[in-house]
Amino acid sequence: MNRIGIPVVLLAFMLLLQPATAQTAAPENDDGRFTFNRVADGFLRLDTRTGQVSLCSRRPAGWACETIPDERTALENEIARLQSNNGVLKKELLANGLSLPGSVKAPPPAGIDEKNELTLRLPSNADIDRMMAVVEKVWRRLVEMIGNLQKDVLRKT
Repeated sequence: MNRIGIPVVLLAFMLLLQPATAQTAAPENDDGRFTFNRVADGFLRLDTRTGQVSLCSRRPAGWACETIPDERTALENEIARLQSNNGVLKKELLANGLSLPGSVKAPPPAGIDEKNELTLRLPSNADIDRMMAVVEKVWRRLVEMIGNLQKDVLRKT
């Protein structure tokens, strides 16, 4: 083969390879929100904004993507449910005068810290304002009742 024939063969070989590499490249999208990875059943699609993963596969009517359940969310929900149930059971045991099993300690009563020392919590300004509103309301009703009682007594005499 002459020297001109070798570059032509290399150029033809490179042109044959170019469409094959274009077909295996991941699909491009405008905003870069999704990334795709090829798997045996189709493509895994990762939503880079939400972290949601979907399996996209060819169906008779076209391509369809199904969301893959997030095991972490399911586990966190189950942990929260169990902690809530555990708290309810502890309260029931304590309310019925039973001790908590094993190494589980009861929460200290209100006003007592971990060192079994009595602590005093002073009321905040909002607490004082609420109490003053209640006292004022009770006082007004008491004065109103006394006034109504005086009117009744005057009418009867």
